[in-house]
Amino acid sequence: MNRLRALFSGREMSIVAALVVVVVVTTSVNSSFLSGQGIHDLFLNASIIALLAIGQTLLVITRNIDLSVGSVMGLTAFLSGQMFINDHGTPVILVLLAGIALGAVCGAFNGALVAVAKVPALVVTLGTLYVFRGLDYGWATATGVQQVNADQMSPSFLSFGSGSLLGIPNLTILAVVVLAGTAYALHNWRSGRELYAIGSNPQAARLAGIPAGRRVFTAFVLSGSLAGLAGVLHASYFGTINASVGNGRELAVVAAVVVGGVAIFGGSGSVLGAALGALLLTTITSALPILGVPAFWQRAVDGAALLLAISLDRAVMLRLATKLREQRSASRA
Repeated sequence: MNRLRALFSGREMSIVAALVVVVVVTTSVNSSFLSGQGIHDLFLNASIIALLAIGQTLLVITRNIDLSVGSVMGLTAFLSGQMFINDHGTPVILVLLAGIALGAVCGAFNGALVAVAKVPALVVTLGTLYVFRGLDYGWATATGVQQVNADQMSPSFLSFGSGSLLGIPNLTILAVVVLAGTAYALHNWRSGRELYAIGSNPQAARLAGIPAGRRVFTAFVLSGSLAGLAGVLHASYFGTINASVGNGRELAVVAAVVVGGVAIFGGSGSVLGAALGALLLTTITSALPILGVPAFWQRAVDGAALLLAISLDRAVMLRLATKLREQRSASRA
C-alpha cells in the first residue's frame, strides 16, 4: 500500500478520478466507448502524445520548454515515408533508429542554442518550430512527394503500428517501457535528480557543482529523440504521411505535461503524471464528438486545461509560501 501511495501522488490520483468521470459519463451516452476496440484505440492515440509528454517533462522540470516537438514529429514521420519510397524493403528497426537519430539532431540544435548560447528556450523552440516545419515542406517540394500512402510502405512497418501483444497495442507497450525507464532514471540516477535541482534553483544548482548546461542539453536531445520516435510511430499507425503531420501538437503536449502535475515553473513533477495527463486529454478529445460537442472546441479544451492547471499550480505555490512565512513568524515569536 505504501508503494502504491508513493507511486501515485495527490495530483495523479485526481487525474485518475477525472479520467473515471469522463469515461463513465461518455459510456452512459454511448456504451461502445468502453468496448474492447474503443479502449484499444484510446490507448493507441494516447501513446504517441505520452511519448512526446515524457520528453517534454524532462525539459519543463528544468524550467525549459520545447515548442518544436510537433514539427520534429512531422519531419521524422516524413523521413519514414521517404525511406520506404527509396527502398520498400527497409527494415523496421532501421526506420526507427533513423527517426530517433533525426529527432536527436533537432534536439541537439535546440539544446546548443539554449545551454551554450544562453538563448531562452521559448524563443529558440518557437523559431525552430517554423524552421523544422519549413524543412519538412521544402523536403516534400524538392522530392515531389507531397504525401506518402500506406501502399508505399512496408506491410511489416504498418503491422507494427497497428499490432498488439496479448491484446495490448505495440505502441502502448513501447510507451510504457519508455515511461518506466525515464521514471527510474529521474528518481534513481544522480543526473536525473539533478534536473529537479536545476529547475528548483538554477543558481544554487550551479554553485553546488551541477553541470546545468550539460544536463539541459541532454534533456533537449532526449526530448528530440522521443519526438523522432513518436513521428515514426505515427507513420506506422496511421499509414498516411504528409508535411502537415504534427501541426499544433505542441499545445496538446504542454497541456498534458502541466495537467499531469509537472510545475511549469520547474523543479517538480513526474513522467507518470504527464503520461496520465496525455491519457486524460486524449480521452476527453475522443469523448467530445460522442457528447455532441463540435470538433472546433477540441483545441479549446486543451487550452482551457492548460490555463486551469497553471492557475492551480500558482495558487498552491502562493498558499505554501504563505504558510512558510507564517511558520517563520511563529518560530521567531
